[in-house]
Amino acid sequence: MNTQEKVDYIINWIEMYRRDNGIQSLVVGVSGGIDSAVVSTLCGLTGSPTFVVSMPIKQKIGQHALSIEHCEKLSERFNNVTHITKDLSNVFMAFEDKFDDMQDDLAFANTRARIRMTALYQIAQFNKGIVVGTGNKVEDFGVGFFTKHGDGGVDISPIADCMKTEVWHMGRLLGVSEEIITAAPTDGLWDDGRNDEDQLGMTYVDLEMAMAGMGPIGNIDKFRELQKKNLHKMNPIPVCKVH
Repeated sequence: MNTQEKVDYIINWIEMYRRDNGIQSLVVGVSGGIDSAVVSTLCGLTGSPTFVVSMPIKQKIGQHALSIEHCEKLSERFNNVTHITKDLSNVFMAFEDKFDDMQDDLAFANTRARIRMTALYQIAQFNKGIVVGTGNKVEDFGVGFFTKHGDGGVDISPIADCMKTEVWHMGRLLGVSEEIITAAPTDGLWDDGRNDEDQLGMTYVDLEMAMAGMGPIGNIDKFRELQKKNLHKMNPIPVCKVH
């Protein structure tokens, strides 16, 4: 499929799932990155009630500004889109304070993602909706670059079969701002503003090539190392079978 065909297919897939399951609305967390920008736009294009949610948690001003700008443009473009902003910084800081004897930067970063997930489900429950995931194929099925029960806690995943480069192409077709498309991908979970590639040690293009078994052997080895470390997120939860 070309990019337009993929976009049309995904829009129809989302809407058919909503209709078939008696769901009244779609809820998307918008970070200011390309994945959530594309998914929120696709949801807007279904014509169904869509809530796009900005949830800053001690976030860098630039990242939050991109989220707000994108959500406002969507709500102006589509009369079925509602923009909600919930600053969850105080919620996170209250949690952080309760665990000041268990300082762990990665654990606290994951907590931010889990607080956001909880907020999205509150909004979805209130509006008889579902939480729409924004993970791409490299993150969800390649290296497991997501928070378990955080941004990985969703009801449907419309772009989880799309590589990052495909998401960038869809973004341009859908009219996502060039600033979002060219911004360094980031999960927005760190006080220092580190981006995805800082954390992964590889670019998404290199990850895609390594995922296909192509490129320098060092990159392929690095990909396999990341994948092995995060298999517990991508595989089903182990069940102790006694029968």
